[in-house]
Amino acid sequence: MGYEDINDHEILRHYPIFALAVGKVINSEQELTTLARKNTLNRLEHCPEDVSSRENSRYHRIDYDAKAIETLLVELFLESYHQPPRQIIIDLDVTDDLVHGDQEETFFNPYYKGYCYAPLSIFCGKDLLAAKLRASNLDPAAWGLEELQIGLISNSAL
Repeated sequence: MGYEDINDHEILRHYPIFALAVGKVINSEQELTTLARKNTLNRLEHCPEDVSSRENSRYHRIDYDAKAIETLLVELFLESYHQPPRQIIIDLDVTDDLVHGDQEETFFNPYYKGYCYAPLSIFCGKDLLAAKLRASNLDPAAWGLEELQIGLISNSAL
């Protein structure tokens, strides 16, 4: 989930949403589904940077496919239609996400009157098509065109 350290792990490892996210089955008897202990996460956090496959080490970092994540919301949107819509209206929104602490890339934003991020969200009606966490010292329109070109227009169905 991007937490800086594992100090809240003993509580978070029992959250059902995290278990569902990694494919664990939640049973109807409301038994706790527990995930990895601190020592396992600690090994993953401190494994060598060059270890990225199971062949090289028992412990390895969990990689992700950024392109697949970025196209997922658009694909889900298109799958919700029997056939792709002929026309859509896209809304780009920027809002504030106030921070409490010393997170990276946070700046004081006088418009929002606080230290925050300024995430960019792209909607079509009620459907979220893209979301990008951004520093709050950017122009509100920053990355908007790029997100449309990369995430939406490049999708052959749109």
